Amino acid sequence: MATTTQHKPLPLPFAYTFASGALAGCTELLIMYPLDVVKTRQQLATGKAEGMVQTFKDIIAKEGTSRLYRGILSPLMMEAPKRAVKFGANGWWGALYTDNGKRQNTQALAILTGCSAGATESFVVTPFELVKIRLQDKSSTFKGPGEVVRHVVRTAGPLGLYSGMESTFWRHWWWNGGYFGSIYSMKKILPKAETKQGEVLNNLAAGTVGGFVGTVLNTPFDVVKSRLQLKSTGEWTYPALARIAREEGFSALYKGFAPKVLRLAPGGGVLLLVVEALSTVFRSYLGPPYL
Repeated sequence: MATTTQHKPLPLPFAYTFASGALAGCTELLIMYPLDVVKTRQQLATGKAEGMVQTFKDIIAKEGTSRLYRGILSPLMMEAPKRAVKFGANGWWGALYTDNGKRQNTQALAILTGCSAGATESFVVTPFELVKIRLQDKSSTFKGPGEVVRHVVRTAGPLGLYSGMESTFWRHWWWNGGYFGSIYSMKKILPKAETKQGEVLNNLAAGTVGGFVGTVLNTPFDVVKSRLQLKSTGEWTYPALARIAREEGFSALYKGFAPKVLRLAPGGGVLLLVVEALSTVFRSYLGPPYL
């Protein structure tokens, strides 16, 4: 009796995962950016932080609605390469760890792949993050990204743009590990989709859970990153975590969590939806062996 071997499509070439991630990231950013501004304001506050809704109201009342989009140019310029590198690096590391799909993927490999993608991503995003933080600060007088870059280069040299690199590394390491690791688990748990609509819902659920888990894991590192990039103190991440917890209480490490999770949980779902949809289009376009 003849046996049939199930065909497993090859991973998409890097250029296509790069393009999928870029378009997905820009879509998510334009929808969710005001929550990022609120999150940064709460993280930079060293005293008792106001709630998310009150922070929103204060920004609109005192600074105008447009302030909720202040600094968006830097992350928008960053978003395409950032998300592209996130998904492209995840695909590249995944192919490396599974020998281009020949080795069975596991939960541990999915987490390791995500962490490796996050580490790769951090090298791309650090300068853009520094510019964004300095524009989002309540007391910022910078007129735009160009002025921030010129000021940093003039006062600290070109390497000053990489202030906070180590904390950015850990922020992305933990978020990506939690995000992609959770997506792997959720896809195993969720019932197999029988329709296109079911597949969309599964991707949305898996991406949303992944975004939530990643946010829970990386928020303390994000708090440290925001403060170090604003002040350029040169402090190491883990000692800074201990100092903030000692001086302000453990809850201070989760300042800005509400707007951050409201952005990145559904945002994680949106990212995965757009990436999966574009990947399907690209696979159809390329044909075998990618189908």
